[in-house]
Amino acid sequence: MKFVPILNCRPIAFANISSFASSRLRVFASSRELSLEKSIMPLTEINFDGLIGPSHNYAGLSLGNLASAKNAGGTSQPRAAALQGIEKMRANLRLGLTQGVFMPHDRPDGAWLHGLGTSAEQAEPGLLANALSASSMWAANAATVSPAPDTADGKCHLTVANLVTMPHRSHEWQGTLAQLRLAFASDSFAVHGPVPAPFGDEGAANHMRLCAAHGEAGVEVFVYGRTGGPFPARQHIEASKAVARIHGASRALMVLQSEEAIAAGAFHNDVVAVANERVLFTHEQAFADKDSFYRDLRTLLPMVEIVEVPAASVSLADAIQSYLFNAQLATLPTGEMALILPTEAQDNDRVWTWLQAMIAGNGPIRQLIPVDVRQSMANGGGPACLRLRVVCDPATVDPRFLVDEAKLDTMAGIVEAHWPEAIDPADLANPALWDTIRAARLAMLQALDLTELA
Repeated sequence: MKFVPILNCRPIAFANISSFASSRLRVFASSRELSLEKSIMPLTEINFDGLIGPSHNYAGLSLGNLASAKNAGGTSQPRAAALQGIEKMRANLRLGLTQGVFMPHDRPDGAWLHGLGTSAEQAEPGLLANALSASSMWAANAATVSPAPDTADGKCHLTVANLVTMPHRSHEWQGTLAQLRLAFASDSFAVHGPVPAPFGDEGAANHMRLCAAHGEAGVEVFVYGRTGGPFPARQHIEASKAVARIHGASRALMVLQSEEAIAAGAFHNDVVAVANERVLFTHEQAFADKDSFYRDLRTLLPMVEIVEVPAASVSLADAIQSYLFNAQLATLPTGEMALILPTEAQDNDRVWTWLQAMIAGNGPIRQLIPVDVRQSMANGGGPACLRLRVVCDPATVDPRFLVDEAKLDTMAGIVEAHWPEAIDPADLANPALWDTIRAARLAMLQALDLTELA
């Protein structure tokens, strides 16, 4: 049996775990003896959504993201996009969920362009488009989060994602890190800088957590890629292993994403799988060696419920077109689990037929809640892309990053007044548009008392 060494960690051997030989799955455990039966901590899952920024446009920058490529060159609607995102947050609040928000980044990113020896005024069109990207709205790529029950020091750890694979995202981490350090400044958290290049890390989009309840110690699943046919595998195993070490994750599985999924357009694991508490909701073809993964997951968390969607019913193509799995799987105050998914899943007959049959059964997912995020979807990001899940005590979070209905009303008013109604690709080179984008962001920061991010 082969173990991958992890600093300050002790490997635990399990009988009949054959996946080590295949090098497709790795299991780690911290030196601190932790039990999944330990007392529940009074913690809450908070969804921090990225507010869709005023530079939202369809430049088609994301290789392997089929929706981004399909809509490249189209006219975007930043105002409508941001309002859709705000309404999604409002819907979460009305379900009884705790909701947070992250701010758009400064665009165009003059510091990044300066480092490349140019400026917004002088940059070639391709570089300028990368500097204007609003992709920080997809907060699932902001960081990887290990809640306090999972870590050796009992703190909630967050490591900002380096996003080095794609140029338009590679310059996000500085702006994201600034917000993480503000929002999670309490001693209850440990906020870390990015894993060094060249090891690509795309954050929580390639990380799942399974547990009996949010406040209990859980199993953290780090999904990485190797190849994806014509598309790059964005998550490197060395980055995942580094994050697990840095966080002191007590139980971590390293699981290989299937080449078929990446080649079909699942550029992140959250396009083909999502987890919540004891439930894993996944496509049959999400993982390279699903049998070994399922077996080892059941060894670590015997209560796990795996809801697998068969390829014979929903193809990878249908799953990716509809973003069936890029959904928020959430536990409601009633204790029921709900799947908050894009309306595109409802529009796909094969997907919706399968979901209706699932709900009619006696499985753990009891509600389907479609939401309209079509502007984000057209750029390749569904409900799950827009949010970062942080399990913590809300009292330890800077309240400026938490929202209620009144704050969402304020935000919607700023968007209505300041966000551009439309951006055509030809507009990206217009300095007047840059001024509008920066003024809009500043108005939002001022309204939420976050001007230190300006």
